[in-house]
Amino acid sequence: MNSVIDAIKKRRSVRAYEPAPVSRESLDLIIEAGNEAPSAMNSQPWRFVVVQDPAAKKKLLRAALPNAKKILDLVKDSDPERHAAIMKRLEEQEDPVYYSAPAVIFVIGSGRYAEHSCPLGCENMMLAAHSLGLGSCWVGFGSMVADEPEIASLLDLQPQEKIYGPILIGRPKGYPDRPPKKTPVTKWV
Repeated sequence: MNSVIDAIKKRRSVRAYEPAPVSRESLDLIIEAGNEAPSAMNSQPWRFVVVQDPAAKKKLLRAALPNAKKILDLVKDSDPERHAAIMKRLEEQEDPVYYSAPAVIFVIGSGRYAEHSCPLGCENMMLAAHSLGLGSCWVGFGSMVADEPEIASLLDLQPQEKIYGPILIGRPKGYPDRPPKKTPVTKWV
């Protein structure tokens, strides 16, 4: 099978990591892959912040967790079973947002093309991590930290910027099974 298609089919969102740090060389390769992503009008509207410091990661978790709980409250009535399961995980895990990943890469973008371009960089980074034998996960709750001044300062976040990652990177403790996939809805013209 084609190696790119194979990587796409085998990459999984990893939520359990070994504590071993990720090498600078690997992180540089992953960031380079993100930087190679296509972008609207070749705008390349992104920049990257790598967080490895345990104290900084704890600050990120403290900022993200209350916001994650607020978002989950919005689905409490429409999907009570899912809400209960996720709330249980939030209470039981030491780090239910960043999953104690050794590296968290924030993809930060600005400008009119960022919302279409930055996610492409994120996907490139996750595929690059997979190709290096590393696990990754794109965590939406982890981006809900911009309203905290200390975190905005840590990330050098400017008012016009938005977080499109963060992407967790680390050696996986294991890979989850492939989730069921729906048949693509396709119209041929």
